[in-house]
Amino acid sequence: MAENRYIVGYAKLGTSSCKKCKQKIEKGAMRIGKVVSNPFSEDGGDMKQWFHPACIFETFVRARATTKKIEDPDDLEDFKDLKDEDKDVIKQIIKDFQAKAGTKAKTPVKRKPPAQGKLPFSPTKTNTTSKASTSTAKPSTSKIKDEIDDNPDDSPEAEKDNSFRQFRRLCAEIAEENSYLGKTKIVSDYIRKGNSGDGFKGSVYLLIKLLLPGVVKSVYNLNNKQLVKLFSQIFGSPLTEMVEDLDKGDVAETIRDYFEQSSVLIPQKKSSLSLQQVDSVLEELSKVTKEDEQQKILTKIAKRCTSNDLKMVVRLIKHDLRINSGAKHILDGLDPNAYEAFQASRNLRDVVDRVLTNHKEAEENGKPGIVKKLSIKACLMTPVLPMLAEACRSVEQAMRKCPNGFYAEIKYDGERVQVHKKGDEFRYFSRSLKPVLAHKVAHFKDFIPKAFPTGNDLILDAEVLLVDTNTGNPLPFGTLGVHKKAAFQDATVCLFVFDCLHINGENLMEKTLKERRRVLQENMTEVKNRVKFSEYQHITKVVHLQELMDKVFQEGLEGLVLKDVNSLYEPGKRHWLKVKKDYLHEGSMADSADLVVLGAYYGTGNKGGLMSIFLLGVYDPKSKKWCTVTKIGNGLDDKTLERLQTELDMVKISKDVTRVPGWLNIKKTVVPDFVVADPKKAPVWEIIGAEFSKAEIHTADGISIRFPRVQKIRDDKNWENATDLPRLKKLFDRSKEKTDIGGTGKLMKQNASTSSNGSSIKIEVDDEDSNHSNITPSTPVKTPSKRKIDSTESHVTPAKKIKAECMYGDSCYQTSPSHKAKFDHRSPTKPNTSNGNNSKLPDVFKGCKIILPPEISKYKELRRFIIAYDGDILPVYEQHIATHIILNNNEKVNVKSKAKVVKVNWLWSCIKKQTLVSTDMYLST
Repeated sequence: MAENRYIVGYAKLGTSSCKKCKQKIEKGAMRIGKVVSNPFSEDGGDMKQWFHPACIFETFVRARATTKKIEDPDDLEDFKDLKDEDKDVIKQIIKDFQAKAGTKAKTPVKRKPPAQGKLPFSPTKTNTTSKASTSTAKPSTSKIKDEIDDNPDDSPEAEKDNSFRQFRRLCAEIAEENSYLGKTKIVSDYIRKGNSGDGFKGSVYLLIKLLLPGVVKSVYNLNNKQLVKLFSQIFGSPLTEMVEDLDKGDVAETIRDYFEQSSVLIPQKKSSLSLQQVDSVLEELSKVTKEDEQQKILTKIAKRCTSNDLKMVVRLIKHDLRINSGAKHILDGLDPNAYEAFQASRNLRDVVDRVLTNHKEAEENGKPGIVKKLSIKACLMTPVLPMLAEACRSVEQAMRKCPNGFYAEIKYDGERVQVHKKGDEFRYFSRSLKPVLAHKVAHFKDFIPKAFPTGNDLILDAEVLLVDTNTGNPLPFGTLGVHKKAAFQDATVCLFVFDCLHINGENLMEKTLKERRRVLQENMTEVKNRVKFSEYQHITKVVHLQELMDKVFQEGLEGLVLKDVNSLYEPGKRHWLKVKKDYLHEGSMADSADLVVLGAYYGTGNKGGLMSIFLLGVYDPKSKKWCTVTKIGNGLDDKTLERLQTELDMVKISKDVTRVPGWLNIKKTVVPDFVVADPKKAPVWEIIGAEFSKAEIHTADGISIRFPRVQKIRDDKNWENATDLPRLKKLFDRSKEKTDIGGTGKLMKQNASTSSNGSSIKIEVDDEDSNHSNITPSTPVKTPSKRKIDSTESHVTPAKKIKAECMYGDSCYQTSPSHKAKFDHRSPTKPNTSNGNNSKLPDVFKGCKIILPPEISKYKELRRFIIAYDGDILPVYEQHIATHIILNNNEKVNVKSKAKVVKVNWLWSCIKKQTLVSTDMYLST
C-alpha cells in the first residue's frame, strides 16, 4: 500500500476489540478500521485493525509527521453509508483533532516504509545509501530518554568505558578464556583499570547488570520465532528463509546475517551506542507486549546498530551472552564477597553500591588494599535465593556430614514459599523467585499477624500445602490448584514454617540454625490448620534416624531434610541433605529399559543446529503403534553426538503435527523436529534413570523415566528384542512394589558384610542356656548381597564373588552378555555347583521375613546371621507382610500385626541348632 487507508462502519458481532483501549466494540457501535498488510498472508493480503472513533484520533497525537491521518471525512471509506448523526460525530472529532494539532487543512504525504522512526540518540552521520535515511520526520516522541542517568560524566574516558563497543570486546575476551579464574581476572582488571588503564570511569552497575542478563532478568515476551518475525519485517527479508536459518540454533547469528543482507535498513559502519542507551531501550522493550510497539522499539535500536551491535542486543534480550560465565565468575571480579551478598539480597545495585562505598572508604583511610568485607543480608520485599539440599545416599553420609547432630525435618510434598512482611504489606515468592499465585497465599495476610504478633518485618522460609481440617494430615502435592482445591471441602491451605531469615530489622542469616530456630520458637504462635511449625526431630544417633525414616515412609510422606544444627543460611548452596526412597537406591532404577530412538530435536547454544535431544519409545503390539516414553539429552559424548548426525536415518518434520507419521502415537506438545524413517530399523539404547515415573505427555500408558540418561547404545539388539509396552508396564509395576531400602539404605548393606577380602566370620552369640557360646558358620562367608523381599536364593558359592540377583531370575528377557555377567540368574531349584563344591550355608530362615529393631542386643551380629541363613530383614513400616517381629527378652509391646512376636532368644536357638525351631516357648505375651 502506498499510504494508510481507513474505513468506517458498524460492528457486526461485537467480538472485535479496540486496538488502543483493548475494550470490546459493542454490536452496532460505530468503529473505524485501519487497513494494514496481513503478515500471515503469503499473497500480501490486507487486514483491519479496529478502533473506537475517539481512540484512533488519540493515536494520531503521537504519530510521526509522515503518517497518513484522517483529516477529512473523505479519507474514510464507506463514510457515506453512515447515519447522519454519526457523520456529524465524525466531523466534530476531526475538527477537534485539527484544532488541537494546530493544522488547518489536510496535508497528505507519501507514506514511508514502516518502523523507520528516528532514535532520540540517532547518530549525526547517517547512511545516505538507505532510502529510509532521507526521512524528514519530526523528532520521535518515544519514551526512550536521551539523558544518561547512571553516569553524567561526559569525559572521553567515561564515554569510552560506557561504550557498547567496549562491552562487546569485554564479552569476547571472557568467552575466549577457558579458565573460570581467568574470566574473573578479566572482569576484575577491566573494572580496576578501565579502557585507558587509569581506572574505570563508566557505570560499574550497568556493566555488571548487562554482563548478567540471565541473572538480573527483564521479561521481554519475545521467543526466537517472534524475534525472527519482527526483524524479517524490519529488514524486508523473507520470513520463511529466516525461520529455516533459525534451525542452526542461534537466533542472534540469524538476525545479524540478515541485517547485513538487508537493503531496507543498512547497518551502521561504526558503533556509537552507549551502555545507558542500550539499557534504556531494553527497559522500554520490557514494558510493551504488543507486536507493533515491539517492532517500533526494535527498529529504533536496529537503526543505531552495527551488525555486531544488534547481535549482542538480541543476546541480551535472550538472556544469554554466550560467554560461558556465571554470576559467581562475574561478581567475584567485582569483590570476593559480592556473589554471596547478591545471593542473599538479589539486589545488584545495593551490592555494587556497597562495594564501591567500601573501596572509597578504604582509599580515604589510606588503606586501598584493605577493604571491609561485605555483610550477607537479605533485603525486605526482594526474594532471597533459597538454600537447597543435596541427595543423601546413605545414613553414613548424613552422620559424616553432620557429626554434631542435625535437625531432621519432615519433607512435605507441597510448594516452597518465601514470605516477606513489611508492616501490612506482604509478598510471596516461589523457589524460582517468582511471585506465587494469589489464590494459594492471599489469605495468609489474616493469619501471619496472629502467628507473629510482634513481627513487624519478617522473612520466612516455609512450605504451603493443603491439610485435612479433620485429621490435620497434609494432602498430596498438586492439590493447591484452583480446581483441585475445590475438590477438598474439608481442607485448608496451611503454611508450615521451618526457618526465619529476618525479623524486626535483625538479620538472622549469619546465625546458626539452632539460634534461628530459637528465635522462631520465641516469636511464633501456631494458628490451627493455618500457620504451623514444620515438624522436626533433633538426631544424634543412627538408630533414631532409622526410626524416623521408617515412620515417614510408612505414613507415605515424601522424605526428610537433614540440617546441621550449627549451619548458617547460605542462599543457593546445597548444604542440607534430603532423604527420599529413590535416593537410598543409589539414585538409579532397579532395572534399565531398552528403548528405540523415534525422533530428535535441535539443540541450543553450543549444540545449536545439531540433533542433540532424542525422543525414545516402545512398541505397542496391541495398537501396532510406537509410543513415546522420554526425551533424553544426557549420556552421549560430543564424538558420539557428531557421529549420530550422519548415522541416524531421519526425516525432518519441523514439529509439524500434520506431518507426524501414522506409526507414531504422540502428544502434540512433544512432536520433534525429526522422526526416524523406519522405527524397525532404528537403534536401540539402554536407558537408566532415578526411577520410573508417570508423565501424561507421553503415550506409553503415561510411563516415563525420571532423570534419564543413555547407559549404552545396544548394537546387539533390534526393535524385536527391545523393551515393548507390556514389558515396560511390568518394569513400572515392579519398581513401585519393590522398596528394598531397609531403614538405613547403604548402611544396612555394609553392616551385613564382612571384610572385602572374603575372610570367614566368627561370632560369639548368646542363647537361652549359655551367655558365651562360640558359633562359626561351616563355610567362609563372602559379602552377602542385600536381598529382596521375594528373594529365593539359598546357595552361596564362597569361592566366587556374589552377584546382584536379577529380579526376573532364569526367566529374564535380557540377552546382553554384560547383563548376564553382572546379575545372578540362577533358578531357586537349581543350586549353583559350578565349582564342584556342594557345601552351602544352612537355609535356616528361608521364607522368614523378620523385623529386627536396631535396639535389640547384638543387633549387627543377628542381622548378619539372618541374611547369611537366607532370611529377609524388613523395615518397621512393612510389618504387615512380616512373619516374625523380634523383641528383647524382657520387653513386652502390643503390636498390631499378624506376624509372630517372639523373644530374641528364639533367633539364637535357631542359629545354634541351625534349624528353624518352634516359636511356642519364645512368644512374647
